[in-house]
Amino acid sequence: MPSEDFLAHVSKDGRRSVVVDVAAKRFIAVDVETTGLSPARGDRIIEIGAIAFHGDMICEEFHSLICVKKQIHWAAQQVHGITHEMLAGKPKADEIMPRFREFIRDGTLVAHNARFDMGFISHEFLQLGIGLTNPYRCTLKLSRSLYPKLRNHKLETVYRHLFGRMPEDGQTHRALDDARLVARMWMEMRKR
Repeated sequence: MPSEDFLAHVSKDGRRSVVVDVAAKRFIAVDVETTGLSPARGDRIIEIGAIAFHGDMICEEFHSLICVKKQIHWAAQQVHGITHEMLAGKPKADEIMPRFREFIRDGTLVAHNARFDMGFISHEFLQLGIGLTNPYRCTLKLSRSLYPKLRNHKLETVYRHLFGRMPEDGQTHRALDDARLVARMWMEMRKR
C-alpha cells in the first residue's frame, strides 16, 4: 500500500508548514466504523462513508451500513452507537466494497488516523480478492506536524481548532459525518 508520507518544512522564523501532494486532482475523505479494533482478530467494517472532492468542491458522497455476522464489541458500540438491529437487512461487504472500489477509483484517500481506516479497508478488499493501491494521506499526522501544541489531535479537537466549533447538523463517530469533517479539515490544512 502506498505511503502516507508528507514533507514537513520549518522556515527560518521557526514556523512549521507542510507540503502535501496535490498532484492528484481527486481526493476522497474516508471513514469507517467497525465491530472492534483489529481486522486481524476478525473485526469488520459495519459502516463506511466517503466524500470525493476536487480542490475545495465536494463532488460525490458514498455511504452504507454493512451487515456482518461478527459481534459488535461493547466498547466500539459505545463510541459509534451502531447496533446489530441497525444492520439487519443492510447489504453485505461483498456487495458494498466493490461499489466502494469503483467510487474511489485512483483517487488519493484521506483519513484521520489513516492507518486504522486503511487497515480495515485493505482487509475487506483482501477478503474479496481486490487490491487497495490508492495513495493515502493522514490528517492526524498532518495535524500533529502543523499544530504540535494542541492538547490532543482527535478529530473533534483539530476540527474545532480550525473552525471554532463542530457543525450542528452532524453526528461524530458516524462514518459519513466524520468523512465530511475530514474533507473540510484537509481542504483547510493544505492551504497552510
